Amino acid sequence: MRALKIAATGMSAQQMRVETISQNLANMNTTGYNARRAEFADLHYQQMARPGTINSADGTILPTGVQLGLGVRPSSVTVQLAQGSLSQTGGDLDLAIEGQGYIEVTLPSGQSAYTRDGALKRSADGLIVNSDGYEVVPGITIPDDARSISINAEGEVYAYFNDVIDPQLLGQFSLAGFTNAKGLEAIGSNLFLETTASGPALVASPGVNGLGTLRQGYLEDSSVDAVREVTELIEAQRGYELNAKVITAADQMLSATTQIR
Repeated sequence: MRALKIAATGMSAQQMRVETISQNLANMNTTGYNARRAEFADLHYQQMARPGTINSADGTILPTGVQLGLGVRPSSVTVQLAQGSLSQTGGDLDLAIEGQGYIEVTLPSGQSAYTRDGALKRSADGLIVNSDGYEVVPGITIPDDARSISINAEGEVYAYFNDVIDPQLLGQFSLAGFTNAKGLEAIGSNLFLETTASGPALVASPGVNGLGTLRQGYLEDSSVDAVREVTELIEAQRGYELNAKVITAADQMLSATTQIR
């Protein structure tokens, strides 16, 4: 009886959907987080009678045939790219990206990673790093005697010093864009890696080549819609229950078959 295996794939799919929703709800306060969505596709079919087959009885052609599906499978878990709302923090090194683009950081291995989490910090050496201590590209060092810093929309970093009127330009942040940002590989800590699916990083100054601009003193909130996620959670739960009922019904039919005397 195929119904048992088909319903089992349905329960597995709904379980995966619930896990994806739980991930979204768990990160509803994560800076720069974009919601994920589980997508599914039907499994292959058993062709009991192919469409277009000639009916041997009278020579007519079957218009539809008999195709029996074998269930559902997960096809992907995609990132729903959306701009989160901006929250004002007032921090000198808090940066929000308005528009497309990612901040590039260098991992301890030397590999580049990308993030939209603009909660940057200052290391003991004055180097601008992310929350995990990874250097932000390009490396910009803030002098110890700097009174304050200012970062404009184009990513230029200026330092202000006592007894000096004009600010000093320390460097300029760049942003990285991707042809297919949904193809980036998430590795945790709000970081992504470049993949063949995403295409190579297209690095440019903020506001250039379609990239967004920077806003100092703000952070980008998570784009998770809690109301929508809870609604989909209820729908997934109902789908799981319905597939479980199919298994119960199939089991009862098998029991009735074995009890025939």
